[in-house]
Amino acid sequence: MLAAVLHGPNDLSPQQIPTPEPGPGDVLVKVGANTVCGTDVRILSGEKTSGVRLPVVLGHETAGHVAEVGTGVSGYEIGAPVAMAPAIPCRRCWECRHNLENMCANLRIMGYAINGGMAEYMLVPAEAVAAGCLFLAEADIPSEQLALAEPLACVVTGQRWSKVEVDDTVLIMGGGPIGLLHLQLALISGARNVIVSQPTGPRRDHAERLGATATVDPTKEDLPAAVQELSGGVGADLTIICVGVPALVNQALELSRNGGRVSIFAGMKDKGLAEVSANLIHYKQAVLSGTSNCRRSDYETALHLIESGKIDTASMVTHRFPLSEVHHAIDTVVSRDAIKTAVVP
Repeated sequence: MLAAVLHGPNDLSPQQIPTPEPGPGDVLVKVGANTVCGTDVRILSGEKTSGVRLPVVLGHETAGHVAEVGTGVSGYEIGAPVAMAPAIPCRRCWECRHNLENMCANLRIMGYAINGGMAEYMLVPAEAVAAGCLFLAEADIPSEQLALAEPLACVVTGQRWSKVEVDDTVLIMGGGPIGLLHLQLALISGARNVIVSQPTGPRRDHAERLGATATVDPTKEDLPAAVQELSGGVGADLTIICVGVPALVNQALELSRNGGRVSIFAGMKDKGLAEVSANLIHYKQAVLSGTSNCRRSDYETALHLIESGKIDTASMVTHRFPLSEVHHAIDTVVSRDAIKTAVVP
C-alpha cells in the first residue's frame, strides 16, 4: 500500500510498504481521509519530538471504513464507517484513574508512535480497540468530516476545563481551524458574544459565516476596544488562545474581566516562555489554565456533534490532495491558504 512515511526531520516520503494484516484483537481500516494538523507540520520539521518514534506513518485525524478484523473482535462489521481517537491511554496510571487520561503518563498516539492515517490502510492495534478508541459512526458521512472529530474532541476537552457559561463574552485569539471549532462550540454552549481575532481576511470571513459576533484584524483594528464594547466595558469572560504566540498570554489577561478565565489552548513556539504580569492574575483574580489532547468521552461527544450537524465541519475542509501529493497538502497548511486540508488516499 502507499503510505506517507516519516524517516526524520523534513524527510517524509510517499512509498510502498506492506499492507498490514490484523492480528488478534486488531482492526484494519481502509482510510477515507486524514486531515492535516499543525502538529503534523511540527513533527515533520523536527520541532515536536515527544512521543514520536521513527520511522512512522504520519496522521492522527483519521476516518474510514472497516476493511478487516482480527480474531476475537466483535462489533465491527466490514464496511462500517469508523473514526479513530488517536490517543491511546494506558488506563492504569494516576492520570487515567483520575479522569485525566488525555495526560496519561504512558500515552501512545497514532501517527506519533504508531503508524497513523496518511496511508491507504491503517492498522488499529488491539490495545486501542480494547480501549474503545475506534468509534463506529452513526452516520456514513464523508470521512473528511468525521476525521475532524479529533481536533473537535480536543476543543471539547478544553472547553470542559475552562468552561463556557451561558451569556459569556468569549474572545478567541486565532481564527484557524481550532479557533473556528472553539467558536462553534462556544455558541452551542450559550455564549452571548464570540469575538474572533484573526489577521487573515478569508479566515475572518469564515468565522463570520459560522456565527461570530465580531471579527477583528488585530494588526489594523483596536481589539481592546471591540472587547470593551461587546462586554459592556468589563472585559472578556473567557479568552481562548488558539495560536502559539507567547506574547498573547499577557494580552489575554489584560482583556479579561475581573474573575475572568484564560485558556492557553495552543502549544507555544520554542520553549513557550511568556512574560506575564503576575499582578494581573493577582488583582484580577484571574484563572489561567491549559489543556492538551483529548479524552475518549470527549471524542465521542465530538463525533455526535458532527453527525448531528451542530458543528459544521463540511465547510472547513477547503483543500484535498491525493496521498501521492502529501507534500503539497502540508505546504498548503504551512501557507495558511486552507482552512483545513484533507489527504484522501
